[in-house]
Amino acid sequence: MSRAALLVLADGRFPAGGHAHSGGAEAAVRAGRLTDARDLASFCRGRLHTTGLTAAALAAAAVLGVDPLALDEAADARTPSPALRATARRLGRQMMRAARATWPGPGLDALAAARPRGAHQPIVLGLAARSAGLGPEDAAHCVLYETVSGPATAAVRLLSLDPFDATAVLARLAPDIDATARHAVATAHRAVRKGPGALPAASAPLLDITAEAHAAWAVRLFAS
Repeated sequence: MSRAALLVLADGRFPAGGHAHSGGAEAAVRAGRLTDARDLASFCRGRLHTTGLTAAALAAAAVLGVDPLALDEAADARTPSPALRATARRLGRQMMRAARATWPGPGLDALAAARPRGAHQPIVLGLAARSAGLGPEDAAHCVLYETVSGPATAAVRLLSLDPFDATAVLARLAPDIDATARHAVATAHRAVRKGPGALPAASAPLLDITAEAHAAWAVRLFAS
């Protein structure tokens, strides 16, 4: 297992397109629910234990060899918002381009051929991790870190939040990230035996609702 590969995959500069997305933070800022570092911590913790857990389990299951097409269908079923489904597939296309250039492999090629318009990003990330020689825990950690680092970075831009405060929020979430990754991997192992239905379907309805509103804004800083 290459720890260097893990660093590359988790690096915010990896050209997978995540920098253009706020993870719902932009809508939360406009609604007045995210105003400072304390709100950011609550917002990120909520994402971590809902959509983050669900996505991390999907990625870990992809590393473990669960059928990626079945996982992609499971991801669709766990993403009720059309706007968020479209975002997940756009990010999946970008991740696929970056992953195939970095760690080419038959699993990525097969999914790209089967889903030319893009598969859900967590499944692509899981296959990229597998192609890079990483394990399910690594993929889960990558997904969960992106789940919270995206909103934290967006909050710095949207609120002029002190970057030191935003980074401190991420650091304090480390135990939650580790625990959620373990949970995600445990359910992924169950999915190997029982299928994608064994994966978590934790949701955040307010994120779904605000994603639909955000997609209709005429002016916005972030794509989602």
